[in-house]
Amino acid sequence: MTQSTSGGGSGHGRGQWYGQYHHHSALCCISGAPPLPGDAPPTPEPATATAPAQAQGAAAAAVAVEGVLHKWTNYGRGWRERWFSLRDGVLSYSKIRAGGPGGGPPDEDGEVRLIGARIGGARRTDKPAGVVSLKVSAFRESKSDDKRFYIFSPTKTLHLKTDSKDDRVAWIEALILARSVYSLRSVSGRVTFVQSDVSISTARLRDRMHQEGLNENLIEECEQIILSEFSSYRKQLKRRYEDYLSLFGSCRHHFEEGKDGNITQEGLTRNGFSSSRHGNFSEYSTTESDECEKNDDCELTCEDEPTFFDSVDQFVGSDNSSSTMSSGQGAVGTQNQDSNNMLLQIRRRTRLPEPTEKEKGISLWSIIKDSVGKDLTRVCLPVYFNEPLSSLQKCFEDLEYSYLLDQAYQYGKVGNSIMRILKVAAFAVSGYASSVARPCKPFNPLLGETYEADYPDKGVRFFAEKVSHHPMLIACHCEGKGWKFWGDSNLKSKFWGQSIQVDPVGTLTVEFDDGEIFQWSKVTTTIHNLILGKLYCSHHGTMYIKGNRQYSCKLKFKEPSLLDRNPHLVQGFVEDNGGNKASFLIGKWDESMYYSNLDTSRAKSADQLQGASLLWEKNKPAPDPTRYNLSSFAITLNELTPGLQEKLPPTDSRLRPDQCHLENGEYEKANGEKLRLERRQRMSTKLQDNGWKPRWFEQDSEDGTYRFKGGYWETRDEGRWDGCLDIFGEFAET
Repeated sequence: MTQSTSGGGSGHGRGQWYGQYHHHSALCCISGAPPLPGDAPPTPEPATATAPAQAQGAAAAAVAVEGVLHKWTNYGRGWRERWFSLRDGVLSYSKIRAGGPGGGPPDEDGEVRLIGARIGGARRTDKPAGVVSLKVSAFRESKSDDKRFYIFSPTKTLHLKTDSKDDRVAWIEALILARSVYSLRSVSGRVTFVQSDVSISTARLRDRMHQEGLNENLIEECEQIILSEFSSYRKQLKRRYEDYLSLFGSCRHHFEEGKDGNITQEGLTRNGFSSSRHGNFSEYSTTESDECEKNDDCELTCEDEPTFFDSVDQFVGSDNSSSTMSSGQGAVGTQNQDSNNMLLQIRRRTRLPEPTEKEKGISLWSIIKDSVGKDLTRVCLPVYFNEPLSSLQKCFEDLEYSYLLDQAYQYGKVGNSIMRILKVAAFAVSGYASSVARPCKPFNPLLGETYEADYPDKGVRFFAEKVSHHPMLIACHCEGKGWKFWGDSNLKSKFWGQSIQVDPVGTLTVEFDDGEIFQWSKVTTTIHNLILGKLYCSHHGTMYIKGNRQYSCKLKFKEPSLLDRNPHLVQGFVEDNGGNKASFLIGKWDESMYYSNLDTSRAKSADQLQGASLLWEKNKPAPDPTRYNLSSFAITLNELTPGLQEKLPPTDSRLRPDQCHLENGEYEKANGEKLRLERRQRMSTKLQDNGWKPRWFEQDSEDGTYRFKGGYWETRDEGRWDGCLDIFGEFAET
């Protein structure tokens, strides 16, 4: 017998479930461990069973739920319909056949609740494509889409979507009910084959009924009822055995097993689980973590395609600022597991310190009129024009979306070269996202000034150094999960009265561990309306991303105009070595980027393209960005986390006094220190002419670019900073 719950049907049954079990929804590591085949079968309840036992049996039957859900597969295939079945604490899903015999879902024993309006013609395949045990899983609803929800397990993350809001409520209630019925318990013993020739004898029952003087017809009717119930139980037991056997097979490569065959504590800890907490997503909630919200499209767990990402990377609690790094994706560094675990617990700040002084305004015109046509790097500006970051830290801010390079690396590993360059292109555009409404300029670093960023939650280590004063050159190097990023940049900037134009000179390079390389240069940036009107910036020009293998990319950043109603537009395409266009891109550098198989040259937005797929989307703004309008990521860049200052060299940007005073709102001290350091900076040209060389980078003799020569992180571990100049200290003029 089946009962159907469609999106437009009555919600009475769902309301009863929700009212009865909603107060349990705080904890959602749902257990459904059945008795394994080989264990003694449960003793049948007597006819005088208590009311609670009867209620539990009825609830167990109600947990048998089936229906059609949309499951996210991958970028090429998108959302696909799958037949989902929730039974005995196990959620399985199968492909749906377009045709074939049968008039709908297969007949099952017992009462099955069908969710959804489009179930009449659905025909699933016999073999499940995937199985998820609710014993070690959790789920969350999407807060941005009332039809979507997520199921998290140690091996995968299922991104699911229903046809209606009511259907999602029904599925969530079914999961809650399953949690309440199937409690977490340990499973021991070996999995054995379920014998198909098991029989049951009714001889004793017949004899007893004859003693009571019952007629033969009634005895045979009762006998058939007993045999039918036993047959139903045997089928359910066999189905449960097959589901769990499939689950164990799919998990055997994701968990470490001890000598006794049980999952070890080390294996659980590495995968985001512990004995005291069943998982980082152990709580059911109507909200979800930022990581899920911004990475809705990156979890590729299709049964048809290879899994591109270790799902452990996505196990980020909503109250945790760091994720667990996968040990199999080229995590940078040589620290042991204990050291990594300690670093992952670092909580970074979410706002800048409260200013201690009230900021005073200044006369823009008196400064600008004396600076027209001059090089901006030689103009002495008060700290009013600065934000509490250096240009070295701004380089690392471009790696806020470094997960795009992680994804690009994984795509290349499975041979998807087009998706790799599309992700690299999205990364190249994403570096501009934080420049919106950022009216202040970063501090120009001193010669020899450095900046390090060790972010184990992102799986990256970054280092930058100012390697030349005139021309001003900054070199940087970053290592991530299967890739390296480096470059040097010379920013040529000038005042033009009403605007400032910045022309980056230099090449950025990404090299993946398999040898594929992409290189590009940044486009021109202009800051408008310095005197009159609302201050804003624009990025315009053409960016060429050149690859050393099959594909390259061309991106056009549209130049703004007075009548432009679609600013910040970026359009482009990917082409192979023969000049054939393989894919197209469109988006806005301050919002998101999409790709499509359709030509985007005449489109004004991705909404005008059918089937356009999301590549990247900007993170949500910081809750307290201050007047500098810093992103949540930028707010963390100048932070001295506990124990960090003792490890830094005396040249690190975090120790620069004028920048520290500005961050703390000590504006008078900041101006004084800035003037002192700029007087010292004027000595840098003489120091450079006398043969000064950067300590951590060296210039390539062929192309003149600067490359990281290594040794910094080893020196940091040893705490040996001998030879590092005290560039922020006092000096005596000669």
